[in-house]
Amino acid sequence: MNIIVCVKQVIDPEAPPASFKIDSASNKAEMRGATPVIDPYGEFAIEAALRIKEAKGGKITVLSLGANLLREVVKKPLAMGADELILLEDEAYTGGDSYATANSLAMAIRKKGDYDLIICGREASDTNAGQTGAAIAEILGLPCVTLARKIEVSDNKLKVERVKSVGYDVVETILPAVVTVSNEIGQPRYPTIKGIMAARKLEPVIWKPADIGIEPVKTGTAGRRTLVRKLFQPVYEGKCDIVAGETPEEMAINLAVKLREARIL
Repeated sequence: MNIIVCVKQVIDPEAPPASFKIDSASNKAEMRGATPVIDPYGEFAIEAALRIKEAKGGKITVLSLGANLLREVVKKPLAMGADELILLEDEAYTGGDSYATANSLAMAIRKKGDYDLIICGREASDTNAGQTGAAIAEILGLPCVTLARKIEVSDNKLKVERVKSVGYDVVETILPAVVTVSNEIGQPRYPTIKGIMAARKLEPVIWKPADIGIEPVKTGTAGRRTLVRKLFQPVYEGKCDIVAGETPEEMAINLAVKLREARIL
C-alpha cells in the first residue's frame, strides 16, 4: 500500500484568544507567542495511515503546503512513523482557498504517482471548511469517502465506516480513492524518542510551483475562487442582574417576576 497523507500547519487551536491577532487590512489571522502545530485532524489522518501500513505494509508519504514551514512541526508525522515528507513550500502557495490548495496538492499527487490511497483530515481547524479532500478527489477523478471513523483495505477494495449524526454508514469503493478522516478513528499515537531522532535525519523534498507543473497564478492568493469579505474575532459579553429581597422567599418571587418579564417562564 502506497499512502499519501495531506496535513497542514495551522495556528494552535488550543492557544488562548489573546494569542490571535486579526489583520483587518489583509483579513488574515496571525499568532503571537505560540508555536504552530499540525492540524489535529491531520494527525488523525496520519494515525489512520499508520494502522493500514501496520496491517498491510507499504509506504506513507506526507504532503504539506505553505511557506516558511517550521521543520519541527511538519516533521511530526515522520516522528510518528511516516516514511517520506514532501513540502510544497513557496510564497506563491500562501493565501489560497480550499480550491487553490486542493489544486496544488492534486498536481503534486499526480507528479508523485504510484499511490493507492490518499487520506486527509475531515477539515482544518483554521477554516473548518472541510472541502480540500473532496476537491482533490474531484480534480484527480477519484472516488471519495468523507468522515471516516474506520478504514479497512482488502485486495483492491476499501471499506469505510462513515460517521453520521446518529450511527454510521458502511461504504465500499475501489482503489485508488480519497478518504477524509474524523476524530472517531481513534487517538493519534505519540512520537517515540526513536521516531523523533529518525525524523531529524530525514530531509523533506521541496517542490516549487514549477516542479508540479502549475503556474503561480493558479495557486495561493492568485488561484482563489472565493473572497473573504471580513475576518474578525467574536466579542462575548455577559450581563448580570442581582435579584434583591429581604428574605429568600422574596428574592425567589422577584426572580420569578424577572424571568416572566423576560418571557423565560
